[in-house]
Amino acid sequence: MTDALPMTTRLDRMPEWQSLNAHARAVADRRIGVMFRDDPGRFGRFSGEAAGIFLDYSKHNIDSATLELLLALARASDVEGWRERQFRGKRINVAEDRAALHTALRSDGDGGRVHAPGPVREEVAEVLGRIGTLAEAIRSGQWRGHTGKPVRTVVNIGIGGSHLGPALVCRALSRHDRDGPEIRFLSNVDSGHFDEITRDLDPEATLFVLASKTFSTQETLANAESARQWLGLRPGRDPGAENHFIAVTGHHERALAFGIVPENIYPLPDWVGGRFSLWSAIGISIAIGIGMEGFRALLRGARAMDEHFLAAPLERNLPVLMAMTGIWCRNFLGTSSLAVVPYTQGLELLPAFLQQMEMESNGKRVTRKGEEVAWETCPVIWGAVGTNGQHTFFQHLHQGVETIPVDFIVVKEGADGQDGTQRKLVANAVAQSAALMAGRDEEIVRQHLSGAGLTVDQIDRQAPHRTYPGNRPSSTIVLERLTPESLGALIALYEHKVFVQGVVWQVCSFDQWGVELGKELAVAVDRLFTGDAAGPEIDGSTRGLVALLGSGVETAS
Repeated sequence: MTDALPMTTRLDRMPEWQSLNAHARAVADRRIGVMFRDDPGRFGRFSGEAAGIFLDYSKHNIDSATLELLLALARASDVEGWRERQFRGKRINVAEDRAALHTALRSDGDGGRVHAPGPVREEVAEVLGRIGTLAEAIRSGQWRGHTGKPVRTVVNIGIGGSHLGPALVCRALSRHDRDGPEIRFLSNVDSGHFDEITRDLDPEATLFVLASKTFSTQETLANAESARQWLGLRPGRDPGAENHFIAVTGHHERALAFGIVPENIYPLPDWVGGRFSLWSAIGISIAIGIGMEGFRALLRGARAMDEHFLAAPLERNLPVLMAMTGIWCRNFLGTSSLAVVPYTQGLELLPAFLQQMEMESNGKRVTRKGEEVAWETCPVIWGAVGTNGQHTFFQHLHQGVETIPVDFIVVKEGADGQDGTQRKLVANAVAQSAALMAGRDEEIVRQHLSGAGLTVDQIDRQAPHRTYPGNRPSSTIVLERLTPESLGALIALYEHKVFVQGVVWQVCSFDQWGVELGKELAVAVDRLFTGDAAGPEIDGSTRGLVALLGSGVETAS
């Protein structure tokens, strides 16, 4: 039975929401640059630091009055109450009648504010111990394949949260500890992806981690079967086959049916959502790649941000401040997307990871009560590594019709100590945030062109194209270095931001029913390719596409 949750006034009927609407109209023409000119202390007032993460949100179109109104909305939405309910294991996932206790995965029972119910804490400790034992056995060479070779490559087979989180962390921390085997990630059911991942591997020295909460995900099972055929071994039948497969799942029996031996099956509790699961046994590939000490450091960094989120007043609470400035942009300034731009190659997978975390969590059209929302929820999340982005989509950020807020993520110290290169990288990030805010008006453009010796006709022709409207908001997040601790804190920062926004938008951030319909229809469409009749739900366009594509699609005999 679902825990009793508080009754909530419809969001757009709250006085705090209406006050923000009136305030947004009143400051519609306000310039961020002018606020900096008039307030020398603005940067200090609209920035903060916690768990090794520095957040500058001073380049948003806010002032003290705006922030006060936003925090009033957070309080009226009972953000603090929902926060306590989440951490205490209440069933806040109302759509599935479950708790959302991923924070318990990084609780160490040391008496801090981040704690978990006793049985949960014991389960987490037991699984962490098993992960550590496995990681050490593989990294030390004690774990061997069926011919006695040590594992040289681990291939993580998963999709969505079973793929994006571990892939992000392993990529970001690839320089942290190089003593373990190589970690590769397979997600796409396209056979070309499997061939690319395994082309140069030795089957006798390869271990597959099958990561699927349900152990019924079509893409993962198809790739698992390809792995079985590639190895030439049948788990449960051929001696030594068990040493090439690990399963992480919430469905033990399905993994057993595939042939995974019981001791190689690691549990994934139903109170952990896929997009929040890298802290669980889904992180086995992380622990193998960077070592258990590194994995525990990742958990510590996340826990430090958890402690901050729980303890800090809303006025100095980084996840709350990020969430509410995002709501200000989305709901009151009318922005429809958010660009995530990390200025370090190690975080190249962060935009895709956050795309799932944010859009799968808060891309909802009904409230927790099941009523249609009458306000915008999650914006489109997208982005890429900064210096590459400057030569692709930054044109749109600077001069496009829409205003698109940006999250710049900057690492102060580079991985290789190349100070000159790192300085240029950081300078580009800071300059882009400044340019988006300041812009350049036509009068200044004309002065520059005149100084460059252009004629009046040339200036008249070029000036409109070289004018930048500016006043485009951004946040800058600074990490001292990219370490397991700082990465853990960064990911937890975004997790809590998403949670707060979901609370305010009154949606359930922990289900993902929107993923299911297309998967269900794929089964029916697949039957069309094999010549089976399909039900009346298959439309004419879909049937036409099947006819067009069918001649080029291989079918099982």
